[in-house]
Amino acid sequence: MGNTDKFEMIANSYDNSERIHIAKISSDAIREYLVDAKSKSAIDFGCGTGLVGMNLLSEFNSMLFLDTSPNMISQIKQKISDLNTQNAETLCFDFEKENQSDIHADYIFMAQVLLHIDDVELLLSRLYDVLNEGGHLLIVDFDKNEEIVSDRVHNGFDQEKLADIMRGIGYTNIKSTTIYTGSKIFMGQDASMFILDSHK
Repeated sequence: MGNTDKFEMIANSYDNSERIHIAKISSDAIREYLVDAKSKSAIDFGCGTGLVGMNLLSEFNSMLFLDTSPNMISQIKQKISDLNTQNAETLCFDFEKENQSDIHADYIFMAQVLLHIDDVELLLSRLYDVLNEGGHLLIVDFDKNEEIVSDRVHNGFDQEKLADIMRGIGYTNIKSTTIYTGSKIFMGQDASMFILDSHK
């Protein structure tokens, strides 16, 4: 996944107050879209240190924390161990490089992950295959922001254009809304965040 090298370096110091705050906003927004999730499986995709997924762990029957960075995975493993959590597992894997046919889930959520993905359509297609029939993919990310110029990340997403890409893959019932606007939250720029819910 894009920028794995960067995340390897910052894993130990990742959980600062701003990231914890944004993760709470993200997980609260995701929680609003969960339906009968107590019996369902989830993947926290691009989980980092698990800030979002840990907030949602009690909502699901099981959760897989998945990331491309071994250092991030070791952080979340430590949290799972500290809590003696029984319904969580971890996997270090890169969906951009290869497909994984034996993983399936009812819910996949990703928070501030898509902006690091080079080929958005390819990744969303692979996640579509991972979803169980009737499952949900939930994306929390930044709205498109022309003030941001970077060769490492996308400068956010146009919600309608992203929905069009997803419809082309096969996702249905796509709904999105802006959930938060903050000061200097996206590469030093003021920005807004949206949530998008979609079904398989």
